[in-house]
Amino acid sequence: MPGTRNTGLLALGGIAVATLLTVIGHLEVNDDLNPWTLTISDFAVSDRGGVIDVAMVVLALATVALLHGLRRTGPPGPRSGRTAELLLGAWVAGLLLAAVVPTNEPGTAMTTAAYLHRYASVVAFLALPAGGWLLARRDQLTPAARWLRGLAVASLALAGAMVWSAYPGDRMLIGLAERLLILTEVGVLTAVALVLARSGPATRVTTG
Repeated sequence: MPGTRNTGLLALGGIAVATLLTVIGHLEVNDDLNPWTLTISDFAVSDRGGVIDVAMVVLALATVALLHGLRRTGPPGPRSGRTAELLLGAWVAGLLLAAVVPTNEPGTAMTTAAYLHRYASVVAFLALPAGGWLLARRDQLTPAARWLRGLAVASLALAGAMVWSAYPGDRMLIGLAERLLILTEVGVLTAVALVLARSGPATRVTTG
């Protein structure tokens, strides 16, 4: 369908930029921050308004592009399709809220803003794999269905590992669990974007 391939390529570009910014954000913080025991939000709060926050916004916008592209491929299914789009919308909202509202500095008491940041992140982390599982039912995404289901299951398992680490596990390797979780969730978005990018010829933009 005209424009769908362009939308997929736009989303892939956004995912790539967000990934690069996140890596840069890890390199710019001080050496006292341990990526295995501290979350990405802990890294972001050390550089408020920095590249990690921008990366979250870019990833949210890439997801919006995917939603637009999915709509162009055809109407969603009667129930699961609309639910999948709502879950992706919840992922976008959670990412944007987490980017705007800071968590607390590592080792300090939780504030109201920090709790808001935490629960926005929880909503985002759970909404995306659930949405990815439902998206696997769409005929247009059949080429990626197995990947979507596998990545969704892996994401939910890693989310469970994060919950365990955050409470009874005394935050043991919570940073590693979160980064693996984000990797699988970005994989869900990438799988959808690749299908859209391969869906047909890109439209040409003419001027004059």
